[in-house]
Formats: sequence, structure tokens, C-alpha cells
Amino acid sequence: MKFSVDAALLDADTIRNRAFIELKSKLLNDTSSTVLLKDCHALRPFINSHDHLIGNWYPPAIEHTFTNANRWVNDMRESPPVKERDLIFRNTLPMDFMKGRGKLLSRLGGYKNLFSGVTIVQDHAPRQKKSYYDMFPIEIIRRYRQCHSISLGNFWGGEDPVEEWKATKGTEPFIVHLGEGTDQESSREFSRLKELGLLQPNTLLIHGISLTRDEIKSCAEAGASICWVLTSNLQLIRKTIDIDTCLLEGVNVVIGTDSTLSGSINLLHEIKFAHRRFPYIPLRTIYRMISENAVRALHLPHKNSRLSERGNESLLLLRAHRSDPFENLMAVNNDDIILLVHKGLPLYGFRKLLAHFDIYDEDYFFYAKDGIERFVIGHPEKIMEEINHILGYPKKLPYLPFQQ
Repeated sequence: MKFSVDAALLDADTIRNRAFIELKSKLLNDTSSTVLLKDCHALRPFINSHDHLIGNWYPPAIEHTFTNANRWVNDMRESPPVKERDLIFRNTLPMDFMKGRGKLLSRLGGYKNLFSGVTIVQDHAPRQKKSYYDMFPIEIIRRYRQCHSISLGNFWGGEDPVEEWKATKGTEPFIVHLGEGTDQESSREFSRLKELGLLQPNTLLIHGISLTRDEIKSCAEAGASICWVLTSNLQLIRKTIDIDTCLLEGVNVVIGTDSTLSGSINLLHEIKFAHRRFPYIPLRTIYRMISENAVRALHLPHKNSRLSERGNESLLLLRAHRSDPFENLMAVNNDDIILLVHKGLPLYGFRKLLAHFDIYDEDYFFYAKDGIERFVIGHPEKIMEEINHILGYPKKLPYLPFQQ
């Protein structure tokens, strides 16, 4: 099946106007038909390089700012939002999200991403059981090694950071929070990382607020990647990484949302916020951070970095409010997703397009908003019904469009 669209963003360097984009799926009723879509752009679905799916509760658990996020890790446990979340599931160490009702919260985190056009997420946590990754309709990266942070080590589960990195054999990302603060403890983390031999081409540093210009240059020389988490940084620390030096030195920068306990509502909100705060950064550069840069940082297959005119198994169709696809990204929200498909499976969008797929209605949740019938894979409404029953009152989360 092909979709006729006003423009297709094939990659950060290539736009095709008045394009025909082919979708490949075993579920299509008619593979030879063409669907004409007016005011529509086609893209590759996005990649969120940093989230904590279990932590996507709301409002943020921030009562004041910090000089070191490690102190927030302890402080947040007594905050009203986390105490409310703990009524559903309370983390125990080592973290196992398949215990009890942990999967309820993790699946909500998955929907936060899905509803914003994200189909690949790095869930920064100790590696979980296979059944955990299998339960999501989107891809939660399972090939990685990690450490919570250089200062706190792997208190939440996992091996010693050096052993974790060795286990990557250079073919998987090694992910660690680093320099998430402005105090001396935060500033010392980078030198300790280097002493341990952990500044490597497959290292993905999360935050890096404390990094100096020379340290950023060292990251570039090593081929390491850095995840920019702007909203969380400013809400917790009131400062973010020196992004100008990162771009000047050619660091592979990616973008993450963090969880809603400290970060943004979703990836669309995050990239818009980045543009508002740093309007001089080219929009195509921001787009690279949620596409090809993320593919490199997370060691994903190259096909995840670009859209093709033929043979796509994953596809994102957005309403076009502006003619330029990059500028349009700053104007859309999750209600502007016409169709989201991952590995041939329709996940979210306008219900009229679901008629082109051979699916079972019971596998989807249908709702109407702004006069448009919509669908989403699975049953997030049932997750919320269960949560509401546990809490004894209705809970609203800003990333669930059917609640807004």
C-alpha cells in the first residue's frame, strides 16, 4: 500500500515533496492500493533515548531544586506524587518490574511514548526479564548494559559498572547517568569514568550538566554519545549541559524525556521545549537527535534512522500545519498523529485508516476526540480503570490523549 503525502522526511538531509510512501505489512487488506492524504507528512517514527518507564507518574516529584540529582533520588521518595504512585507499585531492590503491579506503571510509560510517535525507547533500569520487553507493542531496547551513576553505582540492580561495560563487548550501548548536578561530587564523576576506562565509543552519558568544555571535547574524541534531557535538567538543577560546545565539537547528541516525575510530558513536548530555549539550533539538528543520532548511540540497525519510499514496515503520518516538515514538528501534538505503524502493526491513529488492515477490533481501544474517531493498540483505558479502582478516585495523566 502507498500513501500519497504532501512531503516525506526521509532523513535529516532529504525531503521529498508530493511523495508516495509505501507501507509493507502482512496485515494489509490490499497491498496495491494508494491512499491519498491531504495536509499530511510522512516520517520514520521517533526514538526516545532516555526514559524510566516505571516513573511516568504525574505531577513531577519536585518541591525544590538541587545541586545534585542524587539527592533528589532520596528526596522524591517522600514527595506526594511518589507516595501516590507507591499505592500502585513500590520499587524494591533489585528492581523487578514484573513483580506485583509494576507492569501497570511500565505499560503506562510505554503508552506515553507511543502516543507521541515514539516506537523505540531506552528504558534506563536494570535489565529485566524477557517477558517484560515482550509485553510492549513498541520496542523497548533490551540489548544494553548500564549503571545508574558513577556516584551511586548500581544500587538498583546490575553488576559493577566495569563488568557491565565488559559485557557489552563493544556491540551494545553502555548507559550511565553522569554529571547530573553542579556540585563537586557531580564534577568529579567524569574523571572517575575515565579512570575506570568507561569513556568508550559505545558509552551513552545521560545529562552531563557538569561537563567542562575539555571534557565534552574528550567525549567527542572518544566517540561517546550524550543524551540531552533539557526539561528534567532545568526542573531539577536549573542548568543543562553546554549544548553549544557539544554541537561545536561534534558530539553525537541524542534526546531523552526522562520520566514525568522529573521530565517532560512526552518527546514532542521535549523537542518543542528545546527549540524554544535554543531557537538558533537548526530544527534538522534536533530531528537528528531523535533519529539517526539515536540509532548510532543505541547501536540500532541503520534502517531505523531513515524512511524509504518503498518497503517501510514502520511509519509515522502527521497532519501538516506547516509546509516544512521540520517546522511542522514544532506545531503538532499527539492528536495530529494520523497513523503510527511499527513493524507492520498499526498502533495508533485515525480509525478510518484501520479499515485497511486485517485486525481484530477487540485488540484495540476506540475513542472519539475533536470529532475524529481514533484507535490505539491494546487497552490503556483498562489500565486506568484498574489504577482508579486501587486509588479510589479518577487519576488523569497528561500524556493520555483520551483523557484530555
